[in-house]
Amino acid sequence: MITVNLYYTGTDGSARRFAEEMEASGIADQIRAERGNLRYQYFMPLSDPETILLIDSWVDQEAIDAHHASPMMAQLAALREKYDLHMKAERLSLGRLRRIPGYPEAACSHSHSWRRLQYVLRPRGGRSGIFLLPLRL
Repeated sequence: MITVNLYYTGTDGSARRFAEEMEASGIADQIRAERGNLRYQYFMPLSDPETILLIDSWVDQEAIDAHHASPMMAQLAALREKYDLHMKAERLSLGRLRRIPGYPEAACSHSHSWRRLQYVLRPRGGRSGIFLLPLRL
């Protein structure tokens, strides 16, 4: 699984209006329906009202490449330009997962680049949830 955290920053509420238009126009739902998409969800950090965080998760790089080649990318770029947003990206890749003893619905992986322990909980019939916990080094 590959997760990309995208931070869209603007002025005078433009980042929030961008996310609202992505949802209202149906572009976000189209992306969620793409093969390999696991999560496409917007959040607003409480400490920065001019930034919107997009958590964008995919099963693998092939799914991301297909998404980037889709016509929706042009629509997304046009909206980003319309709202004059700046973007910062963070990429997180989960490697091989292993079971967590005592938690039958959970798996655990370690990301060396982030130095965090990641718990991926998979409820039956639901989407995965990721919880990042700092490691003590």
